Amino acid sequence: MTSIDPTEIAKFEAMAAEWWDPKGKFKPLHMMNPVRLDYIVTQIAAEYGRDRRSLRPVEGLRLLDIGCGGGLIAEPMARLGAEVIGADAAEGNIAVAKLHAEQQGLEIDYRATTAEALAESGEFFDVVLALEIVEHVADPAAFIATCHSLLHPGGLAIVSTLNRTAKSFGAAIIGAEWIMRWLPRGTHEWSRFITPDELSEMASGAGLAPVDARGMVFNPLTWGWSLSDRDLSVNYAIAARRPA
Repeated sequence: MTSIDPTEIAKFEAMAAEWWDPKGKFKPLHMMNPVRLDYIVTQIAAEYGRDRRSLRPVEGLRLLDIGCGGGLIAEPMARLGAEVIGADAAEGNIAVAKLHAEQQGLEIDYRATTAEALAESGEFFDVVLALEIVEHVADPAAFIATCHSLLHPGGLAIVSTLNRTAKSFGAAIIGAEWIMRWLPRGTHEWSRFITPDELSEMASGAGLAPVDARGMVFNPLTWGWSLSDRDLSVNYAIAARRPA
């Protein structure tokens, strides 16, 4: 049993070569990356009692980046001290990620595989990241349950996705795909977006305890991203812990 959707995988295979082009099809992720990293490191530091201002605040933690794409998050997490396993069902993404990591002199264990296959093999992690992937899987609730099974007791899952609101349709589809043409049309399906309440319910149903939720907000005036405690209307992330 797997939660991957072959149609969704094919979309990202077609764009794989552009992962590290900050002006290419993944420009929105490059722009959002500092905010995503800020949230991830802050949540890990809080749960594991680390100093987030240190040079290697996640030293020694085993971290899975599921749906890692070309490695935009995996690489900085490795630099910050984590033992990183990057997994993606799209082999083209993994090929790009491996090559780029080698060029940067980084040791990252990239694998063309699924969350389910990792769980079946008995793998466990201190942190599981599932960023901008849950809206692309066939069964989001089953996928979140798999993330739970991949965590050590006391481990932390961080999931980011898009809220299903009129504002997100305007920003992610009309804005990013139709007007700005940052992404090919059809990259996102609004009906597959997930509300924060739905995602929290999935997490709780899987045995995870949500500990935080933040919005990631794009400001067209400053052309930059920021975290918000209140505005989860478009992009957002939740952190949830597997009870010890």
